[in-house]
Amino acid sequence: MAYLFLILSTLFWSGNFVLSRGIAEIIPPVALGYFRWITAFLILFPFTFRLVFRHNHLIIKHIRYLLALAFLGVAAFNTLIYRAMHYTTAINAVLVTSFIPILILIISSGVYKEKPTRIQLIGILVSITGIATIILKADINRLIQLSFNTGDLLVLIAAFSWAAYSVLLRNFPKDLHPLVFLQSIIFLGLIILTPFYVAELHFVGGFPINPTTIVSILYVGLFASVLAFIFWNKAVREIGASNAGPFVHLMPVFGTIFAIIFLGEKVAYYHVIGIMLVFTGILISTKKFGK
Repeated sequence: MAYLFLILSTLFWSGNFVLSRGIAEIIPPVALGYFRWITAFLILFPFTFRLVFRHNHLIIKHIRYLLALAFLGVAAFNTLIYRAMHYTTAINAVLVTSFIPILILIISSGVYKEKPTRIQLIGILVSITGIATIILKADINRLIQLSFNTGDLLVLIAAFSWAAYSVLLRNFPKDLHPLVFLQSIIFLGLIILTPFYVAELHFVGGFPINPTTIVSILYVGLFASVLAFIFWNKAVREIGASNAGPFVHLMPVFGTIFAIIFLGEKVAYYHVIGIMLVFTGILISTKKFGK
């Protein structure tokens, strides 16, 4: 079940990437992140308000841990991604976020002294090869045409933030209900984001309220926030960040599928090769071969 949750999480986040790029000029980045989490908070509220009051002493007990994950997973990661979409392309963003599994292994090694296995490294390498095949359209000459900018640096910082968030989930308090945890980091993340949103509102302005912006915020609030976070958190707690990390490589796969379905792009041979390599890499890194 954990692997299904990881697949669904990356599916929802892939839609988040595509959507945030599409509305980058309509909704300012901090506003999108801010109202995304307000929406998520309101969706969860009917299911969590009694639990939160019942476990408020545990929230206070683990407040430093919750603040760290609120900053990394709620305030920093998505806001940086939304900001980056004003400067870079979706292709570059996906390419940079492909390093999240490697960053997870590096952080796990530094914090918990966990050494990545040879099979994990091989699996990640195979997946990255698949991503490169899709992005470069199986033409190595396209690598020369790729350029990186400020937006790509923001995506890299965001990737590090998400990797750290995933690794720290290993310390998830066993006495804390998962929904209380999620609602708590959302609330704390909103507190962190509030001064940045106020500043953006003052200097940049707001955004129009219309069907496009409403549906966009509802999507990122329900699917990319509530459901994706519940699924990812549960899966990482079950199988560990190092085993979950390679599933991030599914995002460019789903992104390609979305482009074919919604943008009318045609399936090419490099799509098939790339997707097969990504799934093979995930199977290898999660030790599904040889069992």
